[in-house]
Amino acid sequence: MLKCIAVDDEPLALDLLEDNISKVPYLQLVAKCNNAFEAIEVLQKQPIDLIFLDIQMPGLTGLQFLQSMASKPMVILITAYEKYALEGFNLDVTDYLVKPVPLERFVRACNKAYELFLLKTGNKSGRDLAPEFFFVNVDYSLFKVVFEDIIWIEGLKDYVRIHLKNNTKPVVTRMSIKSMEEQLPNNKFLRIHKSYIVAVSCITAIRKNSVFLDELELPVGDTYRDTLQALTGKTGF
Repeated sequence: MLKCIAVDDEPLALDLLEDNISKVPYLQLVAKCNNAFEAIEVLQKQPIDLIFLDIQMPGLTGLQFLQSMASKPMVILITAYEKYALEGFNLDVTDYLVKPVPLERFVRACNKAYELFLLKTGNKSGRDLAPEFFFVNVDYSLFKVVFEDIIWIEGLKDYVRIHLKNNTKPVVTRMSIKSMEEQLPNNKFLRIHKSYIVAVSCITAIRKNSVFLDELELPVGDTYRDTLQALTGKTGF
């Protein structure tokens, strides 16, 4: 469980942030802070793993707050301004979100922080502790997708269909296939087409222009043929 605080001087933004945090099962909101000084008080009283931090706040800005900390938890900046992104990443923030933040993008940032948390708190083989799942937004709730359950993924403009084992209906979520690809471990999944990602373990046969998942045949795009060659060690595709 990640212990986190939310820091924003706008009450509505703080309430929305609290609601988003409540939807992520591995986050525990310890405190809501209206400014950086309240956040400092919380940090002095107990250990915090993650800060959701606004930038433009009276008295002490989010960036000034970051610069003042000798050691700091993971930080996800949430701001209405894109212009501070470079400065934020120079301060080693985990992610940078621009308001209004879609829930899917918020969850992606949280997944990133969670994986970093597991790596930092694990042993030397910490990568074994990386999460074996992620969450997607489906019908105003978060749906847990386990990597091992995925057979293939289909991109449909601004949406993706995730085809799962033992599920007759695919899971549909608003997300680009590029964003989905970034969520997946590249040793378990393969992009074979601008519209298709497949689980490597589910591939049963490969031809020059096709990949087979049992009876399902999916086309291979020209620009992705090299990835198949790398997978099989064979040339001539």
